[in-house]
Amino acid sequence: MPTAADVLRAKNSHETYQVTPDTTVYDAIRLMSDKGIGALVVMQGDALVGMFSERDYTRKIALMDRSSRTTPVSEIMSTTLTTVTPTTPIEDCLSLMTDKHIRHLPLMQDGKLIGMLSIGDLVKTMIHEQQKMIEQLQSYITG
Repeated sequence: MPTAADVLRAKNSHETYQVTPDTTVYDAIRLMSDKGIGALVVMQGDALVGMFSERDYTRKIALMDRSSRTTPVSEIMSTTLTTVTPTTPIEDCLSLMTDKHIRHLPLMQDGKLIGMLSIGDLVKTMIHEQQKMIEQLQSYITG
């Protein structure tokens, strides 16, 4: 089965969008809208310090009647992070996402962020792998 590194290699874009803890929620939401993504990593220099997602915005800004233009990401970002390494099998990635109710996984190697995997990236890879297996079985059956 493929690993997290295989999924990252197969992605169209390897770019991981990020903000700093001081970035306003408004600017972070604008970046996510411009890039068509649902989450950003929050970096302090080279250190991954949090994640900011649409879910953080809706639950901690919109529902609490806070201002997105003045609130820094650091006040509402998720700081309990689940990460994976390049060798993590995609089944384990999907299990983590399901168990933790998350949609994005930072991919870390030697303490450095090397990419981000979404649940869509993983599902796409799983579907591709299943299609390959079906084709192999059909070829085996038909000789």
